[in-house]
Amino acid sequence: MLLLSEADVRRLLPIDQAISLLREAFGKLARGLADNQPRRRLALPTGAVLHYMPASDGKYFGIKVYATHPRFAAHFLFLLYRAEDARPLALFEANHLGRIRTGAASGLATDLLARPDAARVGIIGSGFQARTQLEAMLAVRQIREVRIWSRSPERRGRFAEECSATFQIQVGAPASAREAIERADIVVTATNAREPVLEASWIAPGAHINAIGSNQRSRRELPSELVQLASLVVVDSLEQSRMESGDLLMGLRDWGGVRELQDVVLNPQTRGPEGVTLFKSNGLALEDVAVAGWIYETAVAEGAGREIPVLESYS
Repeated sequence: MLLLSEADVRRLLPIDQAISLLREAFGKLARGLADNQPRRRLALPTGAVLHYMPASDGKYFGIKVYATHPRFAAHFLFLLYRAEDARPLALFEANHLGRIRTGAASGLATDLLARPDAARVGIIGSGFQARTQLEAMLAVRQIREVRIWSRSPERRGRFAEECSATFQIQVGAPASAREAIERADIVVTATNAREPVLEASWIAPGAHINAIGSNQRSRRELPSELVQLASLVVVDSLEQSRMESGDLLMGLRDWGGVRELQDVVLNPQTRGPEGVTLFKSNGLALEDVAVAGWIYETAVAEGAGREIPVLESYS
């Protein structure tokens, strides 16, 4: 079995490849060739929480397991198996894997839902997920302007400086969230906020929104007015959204018009130029399986990773 480090994942999984892999994976899910189970959580009296989520893309299956504590770091692992014979193939350090696949899901949704001429990006949040979100937007649209806001002037300034240098595009760090969001064609919220981080009146006509920061029913980044304003709401999974999407649970009056990303992959939606579209991402294990399988195959071909022993099998 291979052990694949964070460095292996960063080197072997470019964002454009991850977007392509997720497009294929959601297509399989729509055709009944893949399976995803929602995230479950085990909460301890100490404040530690174990999160676990399994899925299969037909060729591979696996489980993401991560532990969090509000006062300490989070720890992410992913275990990949071969569907044909249940053989364990690889153990991943999965922090960066999660960042890339979350960015890729937003990139896929943006490619399907944003206007073709979308060129201005506004981001709220400069932490855990923001960089790969920006990278994904740059992969699917010809972006000319990026503005980032977060609560810490130092962090948002550093983020803007680093991303400007890395992606060769001018990234601004305005003094207010409103300045970052107004006139943006694509809006990304990537925060750990409990309450909304923007106002519906800031959103330009025809904008597309990726809300990716919250996957708990008691937290939300978007106000109810904005959720209800959207002409099209798309989720990665209705089942999981009904369990943990605070943005929608607190913001939607009627779930009847909510679409799943798998459906939009198979049947792209036409949109009016003034309509606001919303992708609410919770993060699926299927996304982890899809990118992990590709990383594993690439690592084997390149001789990357490190072999580790596995327990003797039993029959």
